[in-house]
Amino acid sequence: MSDFWIYLEIGFRHVLNLNCYDHLLFLVALAVPHTFKDWKKLLVLVTVFSTGHTLALVASVFEIMMIKPQLVELLIPITIFITAVSNFFIAGKTAKSDSNNVVVLITLFFGIIHGLGFSNYFKTLLPGSASDKIVPLLEFALGIELSQALIVLGVLTLLYTAQTFFRFNKRDCTIVTSAFIIGVVVPMIIQNEIWN
Repeated sequence: MSDFWIYLEIGFRHVLNLNCYDHLLFLVALAVPHTFKDWKKLLVLVTVFSTGHTLALVASVFEIMMIKPQLVELLIPITIFITAVSNFFIAGKTAKSDSNNVVVLITLFFGIIHGLGFSNYFKTLLPGSASDKIVPLLEFALGIELSQALIVLGVLTLLYTAQTFFRFNKRDCTIVTSAFIIGVVVPMIIQNEIWN
């Protein structure tokens, strides 16, 4: 198997790893207020998130940005919490175009935080100098992007099924899913090592 496929698969599996479900929770929280009609906007958000994730890995590989792991492990569930809570305010409403830029910037920032959470492991995964890690990093980022697109497609399909066949309305789906996500991440925030 070529190196390209190896790093692509590592990136793909990174997002789909059920033991590290924080990435999945963020993607679900990001996708749940949308429908298939919003696929372009959602694809942009997912790509921006991947870009932030990749920028954090690059910054870490070149030792431009170093943050304590305990702080990152606290910030990750906070980003998920903020995304899920924001869904309560936008549930059932049409997004304004001027707020889209703010959402894009926030998503980029959240991608950076999530990337920092994986950066230490990623640096140990690849031998050699920082410049030797750039191509594998991009292959890894492509794997992340593909798995994120698959997850978002799955979320949109489940929402479509719930709304079309079971007659749940979009607002209720958004609120219930977001409340569930909040219920999962609040203990992660409270039990973080940083409070000890």
